[in-house]
Amino acid sequence: MFLPSDFKEKKACVIGLGNSGSSAARLLQKQGFQLLMSDSRPFKEIQALAQEIPQGIPWEADGPSPEALSCGFAVKSPGLAWRSPVIQKIKNAGIPIFSEMEVALSFSKTKQIIAITGTNGKTTTTALTGEIFRQGLSFGQNVYVCGNIGNPVSSCILETNPQDYLVIESSSYQLEDSNFFHPQIAAILNIQPDHIDHHGSFENYVRAKARIFREQGPLDFCIFNSSDFETIKLARECPAQKLFFGGDPKSSHAWTNADKIYARLNLRDDPVSFTPPALPGHHNQENAMAAILIALASKIPVSSIQKALAQFKGVEHRLEEAGTYRKIRCVNDSKATNVDSTLVALKAFSEAHKKIILILGGLDKGSPYAPLKPLISQLAKAVLTIGTAAEKIESELDGVAPLSHCENLDKAVQRAFEIGEAGDILLLSPACASFDQFKNFEERGKRFKKILENYQS
Repeated sequence: MFLPSDFKEKKACVIGLGNSGSSAARLLQKQGFQLLMSDSRPFKEIQALAQEIPQGIPWEADGPSPEALSCGFAVKSPGLAWRSPVIQKIKNAGIPIFSEMEVALSFSKTKQIIAITGTNGKTTTTALTGEIFRQGLSFGQNVYVCGNIGNPVSSCILETNPQDYLVIESSSYQLEDSNFFHPQIAAILNIQPDHIDHHGSFENYVRAKARIFREQGPLDFCIFNSSDFETIKLARECPAQKLFFGGDPKSSHAWTNADKIYARLNLRDDPVSFTPPALPGHHNQENAMAAILIALASKIPVSSIQKALAQFKGVEHRLEEAGTYRKIRCVNDSKATNVDSTLVALKAFSEAHKKIILILGGLDKGSPYAPLKPLISQLAKAVLTIGTAAEKIESELDGVAPLSHCENLDKAVQRAFEIGEAGDILLLSPACASFDQFKNFEERGKRFKKILENYQS
């Protein structure tokens, strides 16, 4: 466990000049720590990132240097794998390594921590949970939505007070780094193969997800998806009070029926009905069920939950409505960075027989694209491929639907509008990472919307 008092006189090495690293460095600087930021990349690659480093903090490229290897402790950016040469050098030097999230939480004044993880849906569920808490908290209480959602825990932690709540989107990267993470309420939405390149195996990925409840006890809550095989397997290991959503009403704490969500904390209680947000797809009903159970376990008033559900419009880049052109509906699902996410997106449009023009591609993550075949065959008018994964996608999906090799988003949108007709749906749901052509999936989604604006103007 990172105890600031144990390390106050020791120099900190923050590994990685990205968003979480800079945020952690800023936090430690405010707390009076001596610092060095170290990045293994060459100077030219990190020069722009270095401009975001707080003034007065030294940094280095081509690390770790001898100075970095003489620091008293290190703070690890979540994107670095534990088996990476940089981390191995620091471990071999006998330097304790802590996660950005746990270092940040060591300075927290509140213990009211909610953590949400899952292969898909965690950003939407985290954002919705935050909205529910904003509606339902008492005067003087605040909720801070942070973590993998784009706002590092260390960026807001000093603002917290004992009565406040932290709602943390927790990725597998962050969880694998965290040995003492103890949320009072946790949720595991689903687990499908993803990030195998980082974790080394699917088993390691599942083990990372399980860390969300490892430090919980019988007074805490953990929420599980009844319809997800890997999630149910993990539930057997959980020491907290378990709440289940999405299964048989007789054994679930939340379920759907006739466009309503029903939820209760105790299986013996009568359920309360809720109207889910107006978002496409059954997966968004699952996200809402998880958020409702989190809120009920936190004693948020039912009326506040109802109001937040009615007002919630979704999250950018996640099945986001991006306008129309010549009566072709455009949807930005740039967050679909794996095959399972794209399957979820296609299922959300299950009535669109041969109406979907699907943009696939980007940086391949090693998973097969064959699982997409049945839905593409049923729903897709055409598949437009982009990025370095294009040839692999075309090979694996050959014959399932008409394929067009488009190289990049601009050409894909142009092609979509050449073949599209009124009533069609142009869906960007790439099933790939974005790093071959973009900085991240957000930049990819914003570029897609900018291209559409040029057509719509």
